[in-house]
Amino acid sequence: MDVSKVDKEKYVEKIVEEMISSPSQKDSDEMHESIEEKVASIYAEVIEKHKRKPVRSVDKMIEILRREYKLLVDRKLVTLVVAAFLAGRPVLFEGPPGTGKTEIGEAILSLWAGKPALIIPCSENYDEYRVIGDFHPLMALRYGFNEKSFIPRPLLAALILDTGVLVDEIRRSNEEFQNMLLDIIDKRRIIVPELRRVFRAKGEGFQVIFTSNPEDYAQSELSDAFLRRVVRIPFSYPPPDVEAEIVKLRYDIDVELDSKILEAMIQVVSILRQKAAYKPGPADTVLWARIAGRLAKLRGKQQVTVSEVVDAATIILYKRVGEEEIVDETIERVFGLHP
Repeated sequence: MDVSKVDKEKYVEKIVEEMISSPSQKDSDEMHESIEEKVASIYAEVIEKHKRKPVRSVDKMIEILRREYKLLVDRKLVTLVVAAFLAGRPVLFEGPPGTGKTEIGEAILSLWAGKPALIIPCSENYDEYRVIGDFHPLMALRYGFNEKSFIPRPLLAALILDTGVLVDEIRRSNEEFQNMLLDIIDKRRIIVPELRRVFRAKGEGFQVIFTSNPEDYAQSELSDAFLRRVVRIPFSYPPPDVEAEIVKLRYDIDVELDSKILEAMIQVVSILRQKAAYKPGPADTVLWARIAGRLAKLRGKQQVTVSEVVDAATIILYKRVGEEEIVDETIERVFGLHP
C-alpha cells in the first residue's frame, strides 16, 4: 500500500477526532440552536416572503381563489373545509386525477394560515424520518444525537410555523406511515422521543389536507382508524358548463378561443372519460386549450381553429400506449378531422 496514502488517512482521522473532542467556540454556540430556530432558518425564505393576513371567511376565500389563484371552487366545498378546520379536523380530498385536489388544497391551506402550505408527496417508503425529521449522520458523529444534529422535515416544520401541510396521494404510503399520522392529527402534536420533546400546535394555522385517488393502481387502503379522524370531501369531474368556465378562467394567451370549439373540446374529454383508461381531467382540458392557443399564435392567427385543437390533442390526450386509436376516433367524431 502507498505509505503517503496511509499517512493521509491517519491525518484525516486525527483531525476528525480533534473536531469531535474539542469543538470550537462557534461550534459550541451552534450546539444550542433549538429546533424552532433551525426550522425558522431553513423555511424562512419560503414562508416569510409570502405571509399575509389569514383568511377565515368563506366568501373572501372563494373570491381570492378565483382572482389570485385562478381556481373556480364550489362554495359548498370551501364551506366544508372551513367548518372542518374550525372543528380541528383534517380533510381528505378524494377523487380522480386532474380535478384540482392538490392545487385547491394547497391554496386553501395557504389562505387559512396566511402562510404558504408545505407539501409532502407520498410514496410507499415514506416514514417518520422523511416527514418529521432525522439525525444527520456526520453531525451526530460530531455533536451527538441532539437538537444540533437533528434535521426537521416538513410536517414538524409546519406544526412549529403554524402553517398548513398538504399530504399528497396518501394511499401511496404504507399502513405504518398512516398509523404514525393518527396521533399527530388527533392530538395536534408531534413527539420526538430521541430529543425527549413534545411539539404542540400553538394556533389554528396548522391544518392538514390529504389527497387521494382511490381508482389508482398499486395503492394501499385507508384504515377505518384513519378515516374516522378525517373529513372526507369527494371530488368529481365538473359539469360541462362549469368546466368551460374553468378553462376560460385559466386560459392565458391573447388568442381568441371560440365557445363552440371549447364546447367540442369538452365533449371530447367527456367521451374519453367513459371509454379510455386514461381519463383526462379539467387540468388536461385547460392545458389542451393553452397549447392550442399557442399553436395558433405561432402560426400568426388571432383565433384558435380546429387545426390547432386537433394538433394539440396529439400531445395532450395521447397518454396510454395503445389508446391512440380511441382518441383519434373521438376527435374525428367530434371535429370531423383525423389527427
